[in-house]
Amino acid sequence: MAADTRDRMIGAAIDVLRTKGVAGMSFTEVLDASGAARGAIYHHFPGGKAELVAEAATRNGRDVCGHLAQLPTDDPLTVVETFLASVRPVVDASAEGAGCAVAAVTIDPDSGTLRDVASDVFDSWTTTLAQRLTAAGVDHDTAADLATTLITLLQGAHVLCRADGSLEPFDRITRTATDLIRHRYPRGR
Repeated sequence: MAADTRDRMIGAAIDVLRTKGVAGMSFTEVLDASGAARGAIYHHFPGGKAELVAEAATRNGRDVCGHLAQLPTDDPLTVVETFLASVRPVVDASAEGAGCAVAAVTIDPDSGTLRDVASDVFDSWTTTLAQRLTAAGVDHDTAADLATTLITLLQGAHVLCRADGSLEPFDRITRTATDLIRHRYPRGR
C-alpha cells in the first residue's frame, strides 16, 4: 500500500510538472491528485520537493524511453515517421497548455542537481532512439546526430505548439523532417 501511495504521488507530480513546472508545483496539488495524506510527503520523500521532482522526471523519462525502445526498425524513414506519430498526442497536449515534465525541470532557476536528472533522461532518450536508427541501417555517428535532432525537434515543438495553441508548428516540423529523411534514406534501399 505504501508503494502504491508513493507511485500515485510520483504520477501526480508528473502531471503537475507538465502543466505548472517546478516553481508552480505545490505539495497540495500532488496530494489532492494522488489522494495521499499530508504525512505521506516526507515519509515517502524525505528530501522534499526536490526528491519528488527528481523521481517524477526519472519515471517519466524511463516511461518514454520504454516507448522509444519499441519503435520499429524496418528502415530509417519508418523509425522517424513512427517516432513523430507517437509523440504527436504529447505535443497536442502542449498546444492545450501542458509540456514535458523533464524539460520543466531544466527551466527552474533553482534546479541545480535536477538539471543532471534531466540531462540523464534526455541522454537515455537520445541513446535509445539512436539504437533504433542504427538497427534500421543508419551508421552510428549519423544515428546519434539524427536522434539528437529528433529529441530537440520534440522539445522545440512543445514550446512552439504551446505558444501557438495549435499543432501547426509540429505539422510543419513533421513534414520537413520526413521529407529530409525520405530523400536521404528512401524506403527499400
